[in-house]
This record gives sequence, structure tokens and C-alpha cells, in this order.
Amino acid sequence: MAKAKTAGRLQLKKDLPLIFLCLPGAIYLIINNYMPMFGLFIAFKNINYAKGIFGSDWAGLQNFKFLFATNDAFVMIRNTLLYNIAFIVIGTIMSVFVAILFSEMGANIFAKIYQAGMVFPNLVSMVIVAYIAYAFLNSSSGFINMTILKAMGIEPVSWYSQPGAWPTILMVVYIWKNVGYSSIIYISNIAGIDKGIYEAAKIDGAGKFRQIVNITLPMLKPTIVIMTLMAVGRIFNSDFGLFYQVPMNSGTLYSTTQTIDTYVYRALMERNDIGMSAAAGFLQSIVGFILVVSANLLVRHVDPDNALF
Repeated sequence: MAKAKTAGRLQLKKDLPLIFLCLPGAIYLIINNYMPMFGLFIAFKNINYAKGIFGSDWAGLQNFKFLFATNDAFVMIRNTLLYNIAFIVIGTIMSVFVAILFSEMGANIFAKIYQAGMVFPNLVSMVIVAYIAYAFLNSSSGFINMTILKAMGIEPVSWYSQPGAWPTILMVVYIWKNVGYSSIIYISNIAGIDKGIYEAAKIDGAGKFRQIVNITLPMLKPTIVIMTLMAVGRIFNSDFGLFYQVPMNSGTLYSTTQTIDTYVYRALMERNDIGMSAAAGFLQSIVGFILVVSANLLVRHVDPDNALF
């Protein structure tokens, strides 16, 4: 018994630096992710600031109804789901593609410069991104109208009143801003692949394409599955800045840019009801949880080794 206690103390002493190393992240996780869960009951309250949060009357499921009581319910749910599915599929393909390109460049100085250039858009505020997009799309002085379309003899297009063009525009902005950053994890995975496998493939006569198909992509499969499962959990959420700031809150574009998050924000600006906002966030979390569990069950049934849990 004494030996077991001594061994436990030695192990704790050995692990103490690692515990202190992860402590800031754990504290941030508790404060930012777990403590706010205490406020979930606000979703079931009719908040009256005079009575306070705890003294306000219970509202049952009334706060959830406003998401579905509007004529825009189908549009915003459709847009949220379809955009996120497109972001997951196309974003993953592009991230893996960029990661493979960078890995083939090696460790030279140009590769580092290009990687920094690809990651930089992710650090730019979405407000700035919105004005960059406006510089391209402005009907009177935008680069596309005044340079590209003018050179082709095409009349200027009022992009901020053309809903049909915005799925493509939002996809391009999303890829430009996020793909470089998302590719980092795939680059690190490729760097960890044993180079001896590639050397053996070369000896067997495999070209670069065959090496990518038969070695790189199978090795990336577990990471791709995990990243996809995590993205599925956020499929009922949307990038507020992308869908609100970039279209400049243009009412004519709501049919293709309205998502759950932007709808809730606009409703709150008019009603100032935090109970409704809490209900929307709670509903998004529940749906995300169900989708992650369901997707993981599917992965575990098809390929148990790559399941998240």
C-alpha cells in the first residue's frame, strides 16, 4: 500500500509540469464553454428585467416558436444547412488539396512565405473582408464591373441586388478566408507520414499522383473524418460575419443570405428579447449534438477504426 502511494506521488510529481501547462486552456474552456451552460434555462423564461432573470415568469416553449412562426423559417433553415454542407465538402477538399501542394513544395523559404500568405486571411476581421468584397463588387467603381466586365463589353451588374449570385460569392469568400488556416492540420499530418513509405513507392514505380492517392489520402483519412464530424456539430450554426457583414445587410439578398444566426440577430434588434436568442442557441446545440452522434454512429458502422467515440 505504501509503495502504491509512493508511486502515485512520483507519477503526480512527474505529471505536474504537464498539468500546469494545460491549466490555462482548461480554465478558459470552463469559463467560456461550461459556465455559460448555466444560462440555458433563460431559453424557457419570459425575461422581465424588472423582475430579474430568476424572478421572471417561465415561458415553456414559447421562445422556440418564433424560429418557426415566420414565413422565412424554411428559407433560413435551408440556407443554413445547404451552405454548411457545401462548406464542409468543398472546404475539406480544398484544404486537403492546398495541404498536399504545400507538402510537395518542401521546407524552402518560398513555401513558408506562401503558407503565411494563405493563413493571413483568417486573421483579418470580417468587417475588413466585407469592404474588400465591396471593392470588388461595388456597381459603380468595383473591380469586377470596371475592369473585368468592362473589358468583356458587359454592362455593370448591381451585385448587391442579385440574390442568385451570392451562393457563389459567399463560397469564394469562405474559401479565401478559411482554407489556408484549415489546411494547417493536414500539412502537419502529411509531415508526420514516414518518408520511407514514399521511397518504397518510388522504387515500385509509383508516380507522384499514385503516391498521393495510395499513401497520402489514406493516411489523412482519420483526420478528415474527425474534422468532418466536428464540422457536422456546427451545421445548424453559421458564420455571422460572413452572412451579415459581407452582403452589407442588403434586404434584397435575404432569400440567399438569411441564416438562423442573422435572423435571430435581426429579430433581437427589433424585440430585444434575450430569451428568444437563448432558445435559438439551445436549439442549435441540441441539433448539433444529435447530428454528431448520428454521424459518428454511421462512421462506426462503416469504419469503426475512424469513429470519434
